[in-house]
Amino acid sequence: MTQNLPSPAKPLNIGTRGSPLALAQAFETRARLVAAFDLPHDAFAIVVIKVTGDMIQDRALKDIGGKGLFTREIEEALLDGSIDIAVHSMKDMPVLQPDGLTLDTYLPREDVRDAFVSLSHDRITELSANATVGTSSLRRRAQLLARRPDLNIVEFRGNVQTRLKKLGDGVAEATFLAMAGLNRLGMDDVKRTAIEVEEMLPAIAQGAIGIERRLDDNRIADMLAAIHDTPTGQRLAAERAFLAALDGSCETPIGGLADLDGGTLRLRGEILRTDGSEVLNDDATALIEDGAELGRDMAAKLLKIAGPGFLHG
Repeated sequence: MTQNLPSPAKPLNIGTRGSPLALAQAFETRARLVAAFDLPHDAFAIVVIKVTGDMIQDRALKDIGGKGLFTREIEEALLDGSIDIAVHSMKDMPVLQPDGLTLDTYLPREDVRDAFVSLSHDRITELSANATVGTSSLRRRAQLLARRPDLNIVEFRGNVQTRLKKLGDGVAEATFLAMAGLNRLGMDDVKRTAIEVEEMLPAIAQGAIGIERRLDDNRIADMLAAIHDTPTGQRLAAERAFLAALDGSCETPIGGLADLDGGTLRLRGEILRTDGSEVLNDDATALIEDGAELGRDMAAKLLKIAGPGFLHG
């Protein structure tokens, strides 16, 4: 394969969004490829692509098209050959990829937990009655209202830096960020409290980076195999099967997390009414190779209990 490796004269183009976190994830991908193949950094070019989800900041995602707004332009660049691979936050990824593309490479997963971030409080229980909390996540909104229906939840779109600025400007008393994002950005100075998954189940695939490629590009497939983290892939197979069976989108409050223990996979799943008035959850185990089937079965079980219209009620 040596003759097909990228070089400074003919670099491999890595497509990404332009936020600081997206760039950090692209840089991590490049660093792992550099190390795996002993190549210079300039054998890889970072290509920033503007996506609709980043350009429209004043409306909720569910009102402008959902998760695909963070991927569409990047996937178009992948299909037309402008880039060779695309680096994504997996919790932003739709469960289906466009024809001709595949998503089968994952980097080692970071901390999956949510972080409670506030300038004046350390935990949710310290918030005063009717306090204002900012979040753009329907999952976090529903989970929070299930515990504290008194709280005033306001829309909080934007990248990590934008949301922290809104917090500093007093738009809200608290917000939530992913621990993984704060860690990858090296933002140790941000005051935060990690929320254990037993208290707030994370988004499907939270903390995971996925790398998308053209389905017929065997050269790229061979390269990516060298940096793929199998345990992360096994965990996401179960979580994303659960999400897919629920028809998960940005209009649907869903939490889910798979963990591995030897040859066993444990999956915890949760669906909520958007106002937090009802929460349904399940916890089950299976052999790792049966993870996707477990995810589909758990989704079917919860949907049967929930009945029609639950996820949009």
